[in-house]
Amino acid sequence: MSGHDSSSEAPAAEDEGGRRRTAAEEARTLVSSVAVGYLATVGEEGDPWCSLVVYGPNAAGDPVLLVSTMAEHGRNLVRDPRASLAINDPSAPGDPLDRPRITLAGRVTQPAGEAAEAALDAHVAAVPGARLYAGWDDFGLWVLEVQRVRWVGGFARMDSVSREDYRAAEPDPTTPVAAKVVALLNKDHAEGLLAIARELAGARGAVSAVCTGIDRYGIDLSCTGAGQSAAARVEFDWPLAKAADVRPATVELAQRARAIQSGGS
Repeated sequence: MSGHDSSSEAPAAEDEGGRRRTAAEEARTLVSSVAVGYLATVGEEGDPWCSLVVYGPNAAGDPVLLVSTMAEHGRNLVRDPRASLAINDPSAPGDPLDRPRITLAGRVTQPAGEAAEAALDAHVAAVPGARLYAGWDDFGLWVLEVQRVRWVGGFARMDSVSREDYRAAEPDPTTPVAAKVVALLNKDHAEGLLAIARELAGARGAVSAVCTGIDRYGIDLSCTGAGQSAAARVEFDWPLAKAADVRPATVELAQRARAIQSGGS
């Protein structure tokens, strides 16, 4: 540990920046992480109609729906292909209006042949029970071909995404394990997080640090000292390619920070 006495100093992180997911990556990640949304269709009289639906994204990130014409939104899609799908993360803590959310807007199409088989596979991957009723006469497959995206990441964080950027982006592969790793770091590795905050995030006056998030590009910290707190971010050396990379990447950050503390680099 450093001999520097930081008990009377605020954390004062030098840099809260660093690479983060783009709005397109955020949208693709949320679409792949959730299977429930609110579908807006055009009613018979031209009025908007919103329905709770389940979906599964295909490889391009277009939601695949399996809906019945017994439902009003199913009949609406037959008459008018214009639709939008609103998706949020219900597991995110805090104010619902401060949680990540997106709206995908475009037109629906009905795939046929091999395209229909691939679309059904994409839907069933997210909604396994759907295969039981996929062959019923009143049910039909629809693919919402996304034309534009509106992403809201929370207070004062929002952006519009084009179809091209949305399709070119990919979901963050670390998302399935990120929350568990954050909880583990905060429970069992407080000293390592503090070392990372002080030596790699520049929060020299921090007396404690907690991890508030992890993605493929780095980790977010909340650093506290002298009764004040500050946010900080530390990037990984390279973007992580799979969920299994999260643990070794965080271990590497802690080892590097401790080496700096001990004068090893």
